Formats: sequence, structure tokens, C-alpha cells
Amino acid sequence: MEGCSQTPEEGGSEMSNKRKASESFVDSGPSCLVRTTVAVLGSGDFSKSITIRLLRCGFKVVIGSRRPKLASHFFPHVVDVSHYEDAIKKSNILFLAIHREHYSVLWDLKHLMAGKVLVDVSNNRRLNQYPESNAEYLAALLPDSVVVKGFNIISAWAMQQSYPKDASTQVFICSDSIEARQLIMELARQLNFQPVDMGPLSLSRYIENIPVQLFPGWKGPVLAAVALSIFFFGYSFVRDIIHPYVKHKQSDFYKIPIEIVNHTLPTVAITLLALVYLAGQLAAAHQLYYGTKYKQFPHWLESWLQSRKQLGLISFFLAAVHILYSLSLPLRKSERYLLLNTAYQQIHANIENSWNEEEVWRVEMYVSFGIMSFGLMSLLAITSIPSISNSLNWREFSFIQTTLGYIALLIATIHGLLFGWRRALDQDAYRFYLPPSFVVSLALPVCVILGKVLMLLPCVGHKLHQIRKGLDTSPCKARRLEPVGSAANISPERVTIM
Repeated sequence: MEGCSQTPEEGGSEMSNKRKASESFVDSGPSCLVRTTVAVLGSGDFSKSITIRLLRCGFKVVIGSRRPKLASHFFPHVVDVSHYEDAIKKSNILFLAIHREHYSVLWDLKHLMAGKVLVDVSNNRRLNQYPESNAEYLAALLPDSVVVKGFNIISAWAMQQSYPKDASTQVFICSDSIEARQLIMELARQLNFQPVDMGPLSLSRYIENIPVQLFPGWKGPVLAAVALSIFFFGYSFVRDIIHPYVKHKQSDFYKIPIEIVNHTLPTVAITLLALVYLAGQLAAAHQLYYGTKYKQFPHWLESWLQSRKQLGLISFFLAAVHILYSLSLPLRKSERYLLLNTAYQQIHANIENSWNEEEVWRVEMYVSFGIMSFGLMSLLAITSIPSISNSLNWREFSFIQTTLGYIALLIATIHGLLFGWRRALDQDAYRFYLPPSFVVSLALPVCVILGKVLMLLPCVGHKLHQIRKGLDTSPCKARRLEPVGSAANISPERVTIM
């Protein structure tokens, strides 16, 4: 390592080589990494991305490639592109950006890599593809080197950014060498990432499985959306299809593909949107009850808080599909038949003008509030895009996701109330003694809105504000060491909805 330590002598025992490689860096302190030369073996997409990141953060980079002349066209001119042997000799930190199938090419070079730190960034195509993890296989293949697993979860886009806001991107790191872990964690910090120490190399299988998991954070929200959809669909089916058939032998089964589905979509959407904010209110209530933000949330609440973004995005998707279904309602043949039948009945009854001022105003306001609520939800969804959210400071992002989010929920609730209008009090609307579906769906949003009003009361809001600033009135505060859980640094009501 240039300016830090000399390359360890070849040979020696395995433990001594590894100890020399790792301790020589850590003992010199974090400043040792400044202007350090880092070798990247491989010339693929990851190699290009990590090279750009390293250059922007002040490191020197040397690339090892099987065909250096061809690979040199894809890297900045300041990057030294050479053969594997030359790149390995120029650095003691090696990023191994090649697939596991090509690890065998390193066998003839293992004497050059003895005592050096190898950062394995490889991924597999499916879960548990091999009996052992790639990093463990590499450690067995090159026993004289110090293998560290890390940087395999970061996308190419995130890798090429160098802004401070990227520090929220976590880098999971594990190795059997504590000194090597500390070294690569410090390197991750200087690359503006947030390193997470995962412990020994045996945890590398878990790290490698993360990128190939299919929507791991979406399982709970999707199951919740499916369960709510089944409930509201069945509820509307019983009231709007079964009841007319049982009571009047009227066959309305043709309504299932469009009308019943269109009744289900908005009810599930507004319920999911309410669940997003209900989690924050329960977290705030938890802090008020215990008088501190340092007591960890229950596991179920912690998981709920972490799923708010997914719940909000599913809500936005269902609302968008609801709009498409609503626009298609007048295009149906059944709607045209009903319109003709209504016109014929008015002519038969000699009714010249069927204008209803109250109904006209209700529909106008109902549609207007629906458009406004969907517009705000669209804004929340757009700000969830990383490139957009990174351009906002914390206060701007919090205002959009929290304040405007509550306004979106309020307007959507008004939209639902205008749709129901007086039918909530109409006795004929309670089929099988069941209230209309919009009444059921609006119960939770109304409760959440009232909960927010309660949180805004001075007696409650002031105490909650003091707790979030660090006030600790819990009887066990003497045993507290540091903040834990989702309430460690931010307000539980600071919601990333979309």
C-alpha cells in the first residue's frame, strides 16, 4: 500500500500472512487510506462502477483484466489497466469483480495475493446456489489471503454516485479477520456508504442471498393488500350480487368484472394509505406511554414501520387502477342499456327535465376531490424515486411525505364521504344488515385523522416533541445506553410513504 505499509513478504504461515495484511493497515489509522491505490480484478459493470466511485472519493485505481488493451477503452484515462499480475502487485486491497466460475484463474496467482485483503463482491443467480458461499469458497481456494465479503448489494447506479446522501446506503461486510473488517468498513465510509459489521465469513451466505431474494420487503404489504382485497370483494359481492338475487331474483352477476372490482380497489387503497400513518401514530403512542424514544418498539411494530413505503406504493397503484376502471364505466354495453331504459321511462312518465341540483354538486365535488387526492399521491410516489429524493433536503422530504401525505388521506376520505353522501343513513342501503362498503372502508381513515388531530393538541404535541428531542422520563432511563429501533434518530411519524 502506497504510503501505508510495505507488501508482506511472500511465504510464511497462513496466520502470519493474514495478520500482517490486516494489522498493517489498521494500525496506521483511517488516514492511511487517503490516496491509496486499490486494485479491481475484472472489467465488467461492477468494476466500472466501483472505479468511478473510488476515483471521485480520491483513491487511485488499477484494473486487472485478461485483455487490458480492450478493457482500457471503457475506463477513464487516469486508471491504470493492466494484466492481473501487475494489478495485484500494485495494491494490498483487491476488489474481486469476477464470477465464481472464473475463480480458477486466480490459482496460479495465489502466491502474489498471499497476505492481501480480497473483497469478494460476487452474487449468485439463485438462493443457495452452491453448497458454500462464494466468499467461503474463495477463502478455501486462497488460504493465504484475507477474504472479506461486501459491496455485493449496491446497485451500479448507487455505486457511481458520490454525494453525502448516499451514506444511507448500507454495505454489509463480514470476514474472519477483525482487522480486515475494520479496514474495509473504513474504506466504505470514505466512499460515503454506511458499513454494517456482519461478523465472521460464515455470514457471507446470508449477504449473498439478499440480492437474489424476490421482493423480501414486500411480502407483508402484498399479503395485507391481498387479504383486504379478498375481504372487500367478498363483502361487495354479498351485498350487491347475492342480496338482489335472493330478495328479488335479480341477476346482477354481470357486475362482477367491472363494478365489484371497482368497488374493491378504492376501499383497499384508502385502507392501505391509512395503515401507513396508523403505524406512525402507534409508534408515537408507544413513546408517550413509556416517556422515552429509547425503548425499542415491539417486533411487529418495527416491521410495520419498515413496510410503510411498500404499503403506500401499493395504495397508489390501486388508486391508479381505480381511475382506469372508473373511466371505463360509461363504455360498457350494460351502461348504455341502462341509460336508454332510464330515458324511455322518463319519456313514458312525461318528465321533461330530470336535473337534480344536489346530485350534480355532489358528483362535481366527488370527482374533484378524487383528482386532488390522486395528484397528491402521485407526488408522494415521485419523491420516492432515489434520484428525486436525493435532490431534496430532509425538511422538504419530510414535508412532502408526512404533511402532504396526511392531506392526501384527508382529501381521499372526503372523496369517499361525498361518494356515499346520504346513503350512509339510508335504511335500504343496509343489505343483509350490512353497511355499504364505503362506510366500512372509511372507518379506519377517519380514526387515523382523528388520531392526528389528537397528536396536534398542545398538551400531547409538546410532550411528544420533547421526547423526540431526547427527554427521558421512563423509570429505567438509567439503564439506557443509546437509541434503538426506528425511533433512534427520526420521528416515527416521518413517513416514507412512496
